[in-house]
Amino acid sequence: MGNVYESQHPLVKHKLTILRNKETKPKKFRELIREISILLAYEVTEDLALTAVPVETPMGMTQGALLQEPIGLVPVLRAGLGMVEGVWEMMPGSEVWHIGLFRDERTLKPVEYYNKLPVSPTVQLCIVLDPMLATGGSASATVDILKRWGAKRIKYMGIIAAPEGINALHVAHPDVDIFVAAIDERLNEIGYIVPGLGDAGDRQFGTG
Repeated sequence: MGNVYESQHPLVKHKLTILRNKETKPKKFRELIREISILLAYEVTEDLALTAVPVETPMGMTQGALLQEPIGLVPVLRAGLGMVEGVWEMMPGSEVWHIGLFRDERTLKPVEYYNKLPVSPTVQLCIVLDPMLATGGSASATVDILKRWGAKRIKYMGIIAAPEGINALHVAHPDVDIFVAAIDERLNEIGYIVPGLGDAGDRQFGTG
C-alpha cells in the first residue's frame, strides 16, 4: 500500500524496544510514548505546506518559512492521550479535540461515548492519534466521524499496527495516510496485536 509508512528511524526502533518490554513501568512507558510521538510527528508532517516570510536576524534579513495550514490533533481516548504532548511540543499552535471510543470485547467493534469536536472544521489537516492499530475499527470509526464533520484531509499516526488493522483502515478510507513506528505480525484470537506491547492504555495509566 503506497500510503502506509513504517518508521525506519534508529531512535524510534530503540525506544520502541524499551516500550515493548513487559518490565517497563507506567512512568517510563508514558515518557517513551511521548518521545516516539515527537519522532513520528517529524515524518507525518513532512509534506506540510509553507508560506515564505521575511525575517530579520541579528545580522540582517533573510527569507524564512512558516506553516501555512492549521492542524488539529485528534487523540482517541484514552490511549491516544499519551501521544498528544509529544506532537504538541512540535506544533504548539495545533488545536486538540477528543473522541472517545471503546472496543466491545465481545464483538471487537468500536462504541462511541465522547465527541468534543467544534461545530464545524477550523483546520486544514486532522491527525488521528491512537497508539495501537489492531482491528482498525476504532481508527476507521474516528475517520468516519471526522469526515461527517467535514474534515477534508486526515492522517493516522500510531505506534504499532497489525496488518489486519492497516488493511481495514485502508479499505474503509484509502485516502488516509498511515504512519506507525512498527508493523507487527498479526492479531490474536481476542484482537490484540502480536507481539505488540499489551494494552497501551492500561500500561500508560497503570490500570492493567
